[in-house]
Amino acid sequence: MEQEKNDGINKDTVLPLPIQQNRPALSCGLKIRKMMKTVPPCLGKFRPVVGQCCHQCTPDSLSKKLGQNYSLGFHNLLSVNETQTRYRGWLVRRVCCALFVSGCKVYGSPVSGRLERVCQSHRVKKALTAEHKAPEGGDGHGQLDCLSPFLPLINTCISSGVLRFVCWAMLKMFASVFGSIQVNLNHLSALHRASQEGSLLIYVYVRQSAVDCALIPLVLFYHSLRVPYTVCPLQIKNASLRSILQKVGVVLLPPSAPTEDDAEMDTLYQSVMTALVRELLHEGQAISIGVSERSGLGGQWLARIRQLIKEGSVPDVSLVPVGISYDCVPKTYIQVGLRSIFQWLWCLFCWRPEGSVRIHLAQPFSVKEMCESGRCRVDEWLPLQDLLLPVILNNRAGSAFGQRRVSWLLPSSYYASELQEPSRSERNLSIAIILHLIFSATSCMAVMPTSLMSSLLLYKHRKGVSTSVLCRDVAWLTEELLFRNKDVGFGGSLTEVVHYSLSLLAPHLIIAAAPSKKDPLIVPCPSLAATLHLSYMAKMVTHAFISEAVGACAVSAMLCEVAHSGVSSSVRSDVEGVEIKGDTEFDVVLCQSELTARALQLCHLLPPGFMPPCQSSQSFALDAIDSLVRCGILIQEEVPRDVPICDFWKKQEGPLTWTTSDDPYLSDSDCEEPDFCSYKIRQPSHCPEMLFFLCRMLAGHLRALCWTTMGLDLFEMPLAEAEFVAQIHSHLCDTANKKKQHYESCSEEAAHTAVRTLIDLGVLLEEWQKGGVFLAVSPLFQLSENRQKLHRFISQYLYN
Repeated sequence: MEQEKNDGINKDTVLPLPIQQNRPALSCGLKIRKMMKTVPPCLGKFRPVVGQCCHQCTPDSLSKKLGQNYSLGFHNLLSVNETQTRYRGWLVRRVCCALFVSGCKVYGSPVSGRLERVCQSHRVKKALTAEHKAPEGGDGHGQLDCLSPFLPLINTCISSGVLRFVCWAMLKMFASVFGSIQVNLNHLSALHRASQEGSLLIYVYVRQSAVDCALIPLVLFYHSLRVPYTVCPLQIKNASLRSILQKVGVVLLPPSAPTEDDAEMDTLYQSVMTALVRELLHEGQAISIGVSERSGLGGQWLARIRQLIKEGSVPDVSLVPVGISYDCVPKTYIQVGLRSIFQWLWCLFCWRPEGSVRIHLAQPFSVKEMCESGRCRVDEWLPLQDLLLPVILNNRAGSAFGQRRVSWLLPSSYYASELQEPSRSERNLSIAIILHLIFSATSCMAVMPTSLMSSLLLYKHRKGVSTSVLCRDVAWLTEELLFRNKDVGFGGSLTEVVHYSLSLLAPHLIIAAAPSKKDPLIVPCPSLAATLHLSYMAKMVTHAFISEAVGACAVSAMLCEVAHSGVSSSVRSDVEGVEIKGDTEFDVVLCQSELTARALQLCHLLPPGFMPPCQSSQSFALDAIDSLVRCGILIQEEVPRDVPICDFWKKQEGPLTWTTSDDPYLSDSDCEEPDFCSYKIRQPSHCPEMLFFLCRMLAGHLRALCWTTMGLDLFEMPLAEAEFVAQIHSHLCDTANKKKQHYESCSEEAAHTAVRTLIDLGVLLEEWQKGGVFLAVSPLFQLSENRQKLHRFISQYLYN
């Protein structure tokens, strides 16, 4: 935690004033009672410190602390005034933005000789020879003809004049779209120092919108840091627009490839891009890369960088996770043309600034340190079917130990341009870096007021809530987030925060007020679009409470077992004579080992990015149970002993046994006999409500898995993977429409994640055919009995 100073550093953490003044009332009947209570952006005099390096994987990078000052606060990127220029006066105040942009430092970007060096790359020569596009040892003109589609990509540069104009235009444009763009200043000094020392910086963010690509270069230009070459996954057809973007360092897809996946299928494109990255790093340039949390797209660029480090072509690079949080995420278009740009600009004249953005630049850490130190362990990674199928089909709980392997994040086709495909451990290490960056960038993101409000309305007050109760819960949840070292992107009076959030979410809410009551009722719209929007916004809160959510679902699974069998096996074996008075009183004893096993099994079903890859699943499951004790849901039950636990002489008559292991998760205490304990659920009235609130956070993902499993017999297999995902998405929507509820399980992301999980489980088999990858149900799960077992295993974690 960092100490807060009262020197005005947090003056931008309150809601943007233009939004407060111009925001119309939600409805005539909405009268939120004026309260003097405020929602603090920090607890007392301390603000959460976010963006630090992993203490386990990169302790050396963590200990550097290059000029870090944890009391700098935030700065609004859109508030450019005359104090940021060398001039003063009334005329300067009107053109201060142009003067400021003209005074920002721009680093050179030499392109001379880059094309020749790329053509001489052994990867490019090998790809040209393999595809018979150029004879081995042929002349340079033949190579240039073969590489002509990629010449504009290779000659991408950063022009000083074009960059200043584009940044000025973006500042004006974003001022019409967002109320504010808050940038965390704490790690900027470390980036300045690293840049001065010649470190190669790679900025990595999680893809949410096309605006992400523009925000990071704008922030770095604003603070006179080296503007990175930006990898853009969008297909832009207009030649003029492509020419402008390539002069500000944007690496675009080739015109012949409609999507990023299609481009990566071309071996020559892979070779050219690897050679281009090598040349950019040799020139000392920075690179900005976006990684998809759902599919891992963008991670192939990180794999290329790591391969160059392993070869010795590049000594080392420093990775900088970047967390970008939106009040309202802008829409993303797959293909962008000049016509769509003009339509968007025309809409800005009639658009009011809506929402704000918060950007956290994390502390840089070394790739070489993470890979060569051996602290990031990947030797325990196992296929998901090896981890869970014995549990699902044979009820063998001991088989769930290990770490889930997610090799689909980095398919082997991405290594087609390499001289030899890397080993499984090397590939797993590259996947671990991708997972680590997804987790780090997500951890850096601030929880915005719309995210907090969406989670309360979706997971706690699904049937409606009054504004007075909602205000109370907003204050409670804000404190809980700050206690978990999570930054929040708002501050000010409680009334302003609630009113601001409801204003942005108004299209997805039903707000009703009776004439006799001053307190209006707020209900989420029971529609597909509204629920999906609230679910997407609430994802950040789920990330913050993921440990508690896993533990709560494990408790719910054991309570379901108690409800079906009267008394669970753990209760019978650990406590004699326990009398169950009723399910509603939760008067049951939960065995620690069984509770941890349920949490461990659920960990394997989580989508990538929720768990840090450097932490074992067993350790995460133990933390999940401990977190429920810390937040007051579980109480550890004391077990009576014949010998006090502190009496070591009587505890063990024989000599102590010692074990030696290089496992970082083991300690000297592991040689002792483990002390098994049990837990009971607290009886206060608020405890079940908190338990169910946490269970609902993972219900959308788990329910989508259940519906997909039960719908496998509805499709004629085999089907192409993309077509199968589309049909599963349609099936999820139809199921929710029939039930008229649970629309949060109907997103495209939920369908994609469910299909990918079933492939990893061995329920679906991948068949490589001429038209691509086709999916078919495995013979083991063509039996309805096995599908029922899988459905029961997943549904036990669902709160009903």
